[in-house]
Order: sequence, then structure tokens, then C-alpha cells
Amino acid sequence: MSRQVRSDCTVGTFEKKNNLPPGTIRNPNGRDTRSDKKIGTIRKESADKGRK
Repeated sequence: MSRQVRSDCTVGTFEKKNNLPPGTIRNPNGRDTRSDKKIGTIRKESADKGRK
């Protein structure tokens, strides 16, 4: 069973740690997510989108 990624981890660190090419994680509009954006922020944005 895999564990959840820490929310204070940045996108760039996550991609490096999991051997993913840069730009793997994308915004809902299709553009790359900034590498200094935190995973917790992405989770919060997706939760807010589900409420609307």
C-alpha cells in the first residue's frame, strides 16, 4: 500500500523523487504546474473545485 505524499513537498521535488520528467504534473488548463508549487495547494484547489 502506498503512502500519501507530504503536503509541504513541492512539485519539482516530487517529480525528481519519483523519477518523473519535468512537466508531468499539469494544471487543469493543460499547462505545466510551477515547480515551486506545493502539493497541499494542488489538493486544496481540487477540493475547492469539487464544491462548486
